[in-house]
Amino acid sequence: MEENYERIPQEKFEFVQTDERIHDKKFDTKARGYLADAFIRFKKNKSSVVAAIIILCLIIFAIVAPIISPYNINDKDKIFINYPPFIEEVANANIGIYDGGVTYDSQNETQLLLFRAIAEESGRNPLLSILETYEKETVKRGQVVKVMSYKVRVNRYYTLGIKYMTLSYEAFEEIQKYQNETGIQVIYPYVEAKDIEGISDNPNIWYKVSDNKGTPKLDKDGNFIRAYSTSASKAGAEYNSIRIEGDDGSYIYSIAKSGAVQCRIDYYNYYKYVTGHAPMFIFGTNSIGQDLFCAIGIGARFSLVFAILVSAINLTIGAVYGAVQGYYGGAVDLILDRIADILYEVPFIVVSTLFQLHLAPKVGVVPSFLFAFVLTGWIGMAALTRKQFYRFKGQEYILAAKTLGARDSRIMFKHIFPNALGTIITSCVLVIPGVIGSETTLTYLGIVNLSEFAGTSIGTLMSQGQAAMTTSPHAMFYPALFVSLLLITFNLFGNGLRDAFNPSTRGVED
Repeated sequence: MEENYERIPQEKFEFVQTDERIHDKKFDTKARGYLADAFIRFKKNKSSVVAAIIILCLIIFAIVAPIISPYNINDKDKIFINYPPFIEEVANANIGIYDGGVTYDSQNETQLLLFRAIAEESGRNPLLSILETYEKETVKRGQVVKVMSYKVRVNRYYTLGIKYMTLSYEAFEEIQKYQNETGIQVIYPYVEAKDIEGISDNPNIWYKVSDNKGTPKLDKDGNFIRAYSTSASKAGAEYNSIRIEGDDGSYIYSIAKSGAVQCRIDYYNYYKYVTGHAPMFIFGTNSIGQDLFCAIGIGARFSLVFAILVSAINLTIGAVYGAVQGYYGGAVDLILDRIADILYEVPFIVVSTLFQLHLAPKVGVVPSFLFAFVLTGWIGMAALTRKQFYRFKGQEYILAAKTLGARDSRIMFKHIFPNALGTIITSCVLVIPGVIGSETTLTYLGIVNLSEFAGTSIGTLMSQGQAAMTTSPHAMFYPALFVSLLLITFNLFGNGLRDAFNPSTRGVED
């Protein structure tokens, strides 16, 4: 049975290339190395790139903040406690930020007049704005009366106004010299309690009052009536410096008190006298009067260095331990794996607490804290390394190395380990946020106190801010924001590195 095939004419057959020999052509593009290929894949992960930029900014902040801050970690002001962010130049611009502003509710007319009195005496108006005005009913002498109440926003640094201070005669004289040189009024005329209805606990009342609640007596023009003391017999020390406007030389500026003098001090200007500059707290202050801007930088330095140190130690121990497990396998792997299982079941927080109670007094807080992290922290790294060694030890190039007589140590760390290094390094980066989170938690709970060694820590700052969270939220907000950004961005960055170093995606173009 014949089969019919379509025949192709012979003239349609021709040689493709008859005038030259065919050779392999060179690649038009350059060869791409493993790291270059990983970097290209990493750049395509936008979230990881942004996370890397934020991490860089946080690291720069940790390095630079304590340097550019006018304070150090040991500067603790006993007056400016939990004060909001404030920069004098920005506050004077009236743009609504860094003005030391806090909101006070249920303020009456007497309190508003007190703010006015502080502004009139010191030259700094604490009242930023009146947010709300409403009537409030109250019982007075058995009758319900309506009074005006206000919700206001004030500059907390300016509301401080005047403070009573006891100074030595030498200190009193030095302040007078400072006033003469700078023209800045620090010492104000003294006011005796008997002249203001016995009110002795508010040094900002320098005017006549009608009751012991501080309600001012105003003249017919609505102005305050001064109550400055003029009793020269009670003067504490000779005053030969600048005087307030309207003083004809009759006001006294101090009274004698147990070998020293007591006087009314404008604390804001006194702060300038002591430090050489106005208060400047970019993040505000905490419960012990530290500058949060500087304190967060100091705490971040310790957290980053400590986390990197722990990750490096765990990488070294885990890599060696896991390499021995994965390469030799069998009974060696079984025994080492059981040891790791036993250590893994030890609760970390219990270990940390016990080490701080019993080991820290002998070797120090930080070494015992480091030992607590290292005791079990390497186990995950060892398991990962073990897995990678099981993956590569049966490859042909490993068998060739064995055939050529290579030592076990050379095969393990020259041939196998470099192939697994990308995955291991990526996992090491992911360990860093875990260490920072654990360190912050333990210092926040008060289990570990790093203040003596590092000055402070992020967890300690958060713990200090928690107590004043309702009245001074900044004390909790800024440390919490910093550690949150650090943990989130490190995780995103680590995920990006893991995908970039994944050998299975090498050369893949999206």
